[in-house]
Amino acid sequence: MIEFFTDYSWVLWVALVLLFVIVEVATVDFTFLMLAIGSVGGLLAGLFGAPFWLQIIVAAVVSILLLFTVRPPLLRALKRGGDPTPSNIEALLGARGVVVVPLIDRQGDSGLGQVKLSNGETWTARLLAPTGQDSLDTGATVVVTAIEGSTAVVVPGERTPS
Repeated sequence: MIEFFTDYSWVLWVALVLLFVIVEVATVDFTFLMLAIGSVGGLLAGLFGAPFWLQIIVAAVVSILLLFTVRPPLLRALKRGGDPTPSNIEALLGARGVVVVPLIDRQGDSGLGQVKLSNGETWTARLLAPTGQDSLDTGATVVVTAIEGSTAVVVPGERTPS
């Protein structure tokens, strides 16, 4: 059995390289790419006549070195091209708006009203509890501090001259 591995070890290394490349194409994590390159190292060691146990050590060492030295810069380069523009809820946090339906917090009332945000969207809104104000009239400026479900949590903003 050991003689089989020593005679046909190149088949095992080629199969591992192909398997790792296929998995890498599916994951794009660069982990399996490093393992594939390590397997190429094991294949080359076998082609130069190294015993099978040495081929395994060469493949492992090359893979580990690549995982810790080459993979991190590749991941940074891959993530660098991402769009830094905030989207979804992150884009709404800190957005300014104007009250279009007054936010009045009465006894037993949730204080819900509506605000039109700077991006043109109209949201159901409520005042953040510890603001010191219990109502905001139409035309008051607000700043979004959080989104809870479909409700914008707002605080009063600075007055702008009209």
